[in-house]
Amino acid sequence: MNKLSIFIAIMICALVSQGQLNQNVLKGQITQSKGIPIANVSVINLKDTTERAITDANGLFTLFSKDLIMKVSSWKSGFHVQLSEVSSSRFIAIELKPILIEVDVLAESEMDVMSLSEDIPASTGASKRMSYSFAPSHPSELMYNTESYSPINENDFHATVDEPLSTFSIDVDRASYSNVRRFINGGALPPIDAVRVEEMINYFNYDYDSPSGDDPVEIFSEVAIAPWNSEHYVMHIGLKAKELDKHQLPASNLVFLLDVSGSMNAATKLPLLKSAMKMLVGELRDDDRVAIVVYAGAAGLVLESTPGYEKDKIYRAIDNLNAGGSTDGGAGIKLAYSVAAQNLIEKGNNRVILATDGDFNIGASGDGEMQRLIEEKRELGVFLTVLGFGTGNYKDSKMETLADKGNGNYAYIDNLTEAKKTLVNEFGATLFTVAKDVKLQVEFNPQNAAEYRLIGYENRLLNKEDFNDDTKDAGEMGAGHVVTALYEIVPKGNNGNSKVYPLKYGLGPKLSKPPFKEQFTNELATVKMRYKPTERGASELLAQTVQNDIRSAEMTSNNLKWSMAVAGFGMLLRHSKYARGLDYRSVIESAENSLGEDREGYRRECLQLMKLAEILDKSTALK
Repeated sequence: MNKLSIFIAIMICALVSQGQLNQNVLKGQITQSKGIPIANVSVINLKDTTERAITDANGLFTLFSKDLIMKVSSWKSGFHVQLSEVSSSRFIAIELKPILIEVDVLAESEMDVMSLSEDIPASTGASKRMSYSFAPSHPSELMYNTESYSPINENDFHATVDEPLSTFSIDVDRASYSNVRRFINGGALPPIDAVRVEEMINYFNYDYDSPSGDDPVEIFSEVAIAPWNSEHYVMHIGLKAKELDKHQLPASNLVFLLDVSGSMNAATKLPLLKSAMKMLVGELRDDDRVAIVVYAGAAGLVLESTPGYEKDKIYRAIDNLNAGGSTDGGAGIKLAYSVAAQNLIEKGNNRVILATDGDFNIGASGDGEMQRLIEEKRELGVFLTVLGFGTGNYKDSKMETLADKGNGNYAYIDNLTEAKKTLVNEFGATLFTVAKDVKLQVEFNPQNAAEYRLIGYENRLLNKEDFNDDTKDAGEMGAGHVVTALYEIVPKGNNGNSKVYPLKYGLGPKLSKPPFKEQFTNELATVKMRYKPTERGASELLAQTVQNDIRSAEMTSNNLKWSMAVAGFGMLLRHSKYARGLDYRSVIESAENSLGEDREGYRRECLQLMKLAEILDKSTALK
């Protein structure tokens, strides 16, 4: 173990000693054969499955529990699940056995990093079926890294007198959070442009009431003092879509478009993809339909549209998938949309589900051509969901763009727990649209707000005139879907962020003293939302006034406190210039005080990521 690893281990022990003295603690290490440590293994206390841990780069984990831990389950895609009894020593060593998977391999140079079974020779170039055991993918183990992320220019402050309107699409995905988690659990801080703060905030559910009126979406708002600047405010805006029972949802016509190219030859790619799609199939009803299109060197239909009650047939088709060859993603998308159109269900959920590492490298893969095709098909009622997998050649920027153009959503699947969250727990929100082209426009009152900035959503901004233009595309909301946005506000009388000095001659009587009306003096802003019903037609308008009622963070809901903690976490990871009043200790403390019920344990998992990021940040500073 090198000096950096020893330092990290010491820091973890210090954190444990500070905050976990009243809990039972189980430490351990997970390895494969020959003692090679395995990162990103999930370890779960079988007595309370909300108590979980994830191994670090050295295979080490620490699991906390209020009760004595007697048995744990350890699992990672590509390895057999291991059930282990816990002895009284409170340290456990676990060895995981890799699953042997048959794949079609063209050449060893086309494979991701993997370890060959000892009794199998390496490929010499000819296409050949062989059994391989995949080693865990980890950023530091990759032979090359061609991951790509679109640059993000952080939103700046705007003077309310000059620009009172802020307009954006709620087309927000959640892929960034799980991708950030992958980096941190692998022992590295994420690239700055991999951190989209709004996606981190929106990864979590919030306690908003379901709409009770005729509209499918309802607006919620709250304001508090900013934790990173006591002279500023944070305005929290929440949207909640109407929840529908699974059996009330319209029938689905799904086409799985699955990448089986050579770049998918890794345990965190094709094997995990197959498990995720089988989870989704398990949720289908009898009147739903599934077809499967695959693409590698060429595209092909491996399962014609099949009713949901023939699950065994669909499972077999997924189990028979093998990887190999180059990637003709463009041809695959064309074929998938063609199959979806042939089986179109009127007023149903018609959707292509693209699962890939995003490595489109040959064929009709020009971004412009694919985007035009996807935009054309969305007008016919066929939407697109994109699921990203893997490391090394992950194309985040391309997949996010495709999902946006396809009126769909985008998630990054790094483990089976994430697959279950996206495709089972949030089945309706992921796949069933209840409101289309949802836009938000916030009008700030210059009497109370001098300046404002939208936190995140940099690539979702719209022009102010786009809000009333029904031809402008915007985001979709699925059944039960929750969207959250935060604004940082400089109150009237505090011009600390102003980049313009006071003018000698002023702005004239009409601009320097706007014709305010007395009845608006207690308002901070008005939040307006436009959406289209799922049936074609004109948009509907909702509006809510936000009062100038500013509270301390301690006096606000867990919704606001948690969203501010996650926003602060994202700002620290991005090295934001607006995070100068933040540090990991304050963010961690805020998160600890706003966990709420956390039934699935996602918030506690994020809290652990914050603590690991603090350690990584300190260790990076020492280099």
